[in-house]
Amino acid sequence: LLSTGSIQCWGLNNTGQLGDGTTAFSSPPVTVSGITTATAISAGPNHTCALLSTGSIQCWGSNSRGQLGDGSTTDSNTPVNVSGITDATAVSAGGGHTCARLSTGSIQCWGDNNYGELGDGTTTDRTTPVNVSGITNAAAVSTDRNHTCALLDTGSIQCWGYNGNGELGDGSTTDSNTPVTVSGGITTATAISAGTYHACARLSSGSIQCWGENYGQLGDGTTTSSTTPVNVSGITNAAAISAGGRHTCALLSSGSIQCWGENNYGELGDGTTTDRTTPVTVSGIP
Repeated sequence: LLSTGSIQCWGLNNTGQLGDGTTAFSSPPVTVSGITTATAISAGPNHTCALLSTGSIQCWGSNSRGQLGDGSTTDSNTPVNVSGITDATAVSAGGGHTCARLSTGSIQCWGDNNYGELGDGTTTDRTTPVNVSGITNAAAVSTDRNHTCALLDTGSIQCWGYNGNGELGDGSTTDSNTPVTVSGGITTATAISAGTYHACARLSSGSIQCWGENYGQLGDGTTTSSTTPVNVSGITNAAAISAGGRHTCALLSSGSIQCWGENNYGELGDGTTTDRTTPVTVSGIP
């Protein structure tokens, strides 16, 4: 997202996810067609969405499950308008679905719903937005492959969708097509990030808690998956959090970054390819 309100993308483009009107791979950035008033951007695996200053949302790329929200399942290599949304304040693109927080504090989602990740009480795919059941006070929303989580203005967290690894955090491994509350007494969360099969929250104390699948990405010194939140070891001054596939990273108030989890490709940034079950500091970032 550029300061001008335009967007540039690069990389794989087989479904039009770069938004430049082609399906050609590009290693240098290309400009997304027609967007000049974007205020936020979110990239899923095969589609991308932008929040505009008007409160509307435009998406492009793969649309096999309706994740572009335009009422069709036709891929688009240029942005299309998400139907009916005019007051969004945030957007999050997941695996085959997308969700938006509205100015009212409600959440709407669209696209793939095999595991209930749209939160509307069904497992029916939707090509246009539907309301997430029971949420009227969301402060933030985060999606990933097959589940979604929302931070509420109370400081608690609710999640819905796939739960085979405990990524909903409710103490079970039962999928849910409506929101369930993350267990463990989380009432002071200030940020939420959903990874592929896990999720993490930043608390107001600066500490981080994570739950779900664990190849080390929960950061508690083990590789034991957890259906309820566990504390990430040693972090007390987190400013931001981002959960990935099988790794997690945190920006600290000092300006440094720490990461943990799987490290096959060097994704932890510590100069090794050794998996870590507790946080390590990313090299070269003060």
